Amino acid sequence: MGETPHRSADAGTGGTRVTQSHEWPAGASARVAEAPVSTRSPGGTGLGGGGALPRSRKFGAERAFRGLTLAAGTAVLVIIAAIAIFLIAKAVPALRANTENFWSYEGWSPNEAQPKFGIGTLAFGTVLSSALALLMAVPVALGIALYLSHYAPRRLGTTLGFLIDLLAAVPSVVFGLWGRDIFINPVRDFSVWLNEYFGWIPIFGGDGPFGKSIMLGALVLAIMVLPIITSLSREVFLQTPTANEEAALALGATRWEMLRTAVLPYGRPGIIAAVMLGLGRALGETIALALTLGITFGVSFNLIQNGGNTIAANIANAFGEANETGRGALIASGLVLFTITLIVNITARAIIYRRREFTESAA
Repeated sequence: MGETPHRSADAGTGGTRVTQSHEWPAGASARVAEAPVSTRSPGGTGLGGGGALPRSRKFGAERAFRGLTLAAGTAVLVIIAAIAIFLIAKAVPALRANTENFWSYEGWSPNEAQPKFGIGTLAFGTVLSSALALLMAVPVALGIALYLSHYAPRRLGTTLGFLIDLLAAVPSVVFGLWGRDIFINPVRDFSVWLNEYFGWIPIFGGDGPFGKSIMLGALVLAIMVLPIITSLSREVFLQTPTANEEAALALGATRWEMLRTAVLPYGRPGIIAAVMLGLGRALGETIALALTLGITFGVSFNLIQNGGNTIAANIANAFGEANETGRGALIASGLVLFTITLIVNITARAIIYRRREFTESAA
């Protein structure tokens, strides 16, 4: 038989009830009695987590910042949509007046009484020059990025990285003038050598003249996209978890094997995104190619003969002499270039966010 709890008489009914203080831990009643009223629970027992939580303000700094960021993101989408609508509205009249197939015709005569123009040649030259530029720039950019991030001393790597980043600030017209007046001579000599010894290959064939060719334009583009790809790749390589690198070295891997098994696989999405962003820069380059290409119309894989043209270079060269239909034709070609670059940038962003661990380390 256990002891019955102490009961006290209820003054109102004469009954008995268990004294409330016996239901609390030792000393709780004294603490409750001494505590301020504001800290007691709403039920009056004095127990619980305290008073009610303070109400959040309807208009605070966080909500204002959220609204500003939402407005900024929406404004970007509205601007892009407005650009697309403008290009379509200006291009439709010229496309209706065109007497040839816009996608396959290899000429550009929109200022005539019977306008004839096509985007096929320009799109081909744009893609070819950009692809060649990436083919030359990507291996060099990745090598420089790996050296700066894992081989060079920290002070030297920081200094060289800063100098490479400065290349991105050089205006494109400077690259164009340098390519047209200085770089054209070694390119011409190299083209003559290729034609003499490898002329049996179609891309190095022809009878000349040589110099202002797709090769010259692609080399200038490669130098222009080099700092973009190098900087982004270097940042990706630096974000590789140290544990991955140390684990590879602890297993007996050499430094190159560590880079090949730990650094490059981790940074693959970032490398692809950097390459595609460089491609977007190469696709939209205008002045440099307008100064270094031979500006001809026709689909040709020959890289060393004078010739070649791109959408952006054609707009820069022909806009000043274009009539109303000619300007509409140029705007139609700009719409094609706008679509290509938009697809490239969207694809790059999709690759960046493809792997959650990459986005978290980049944040």
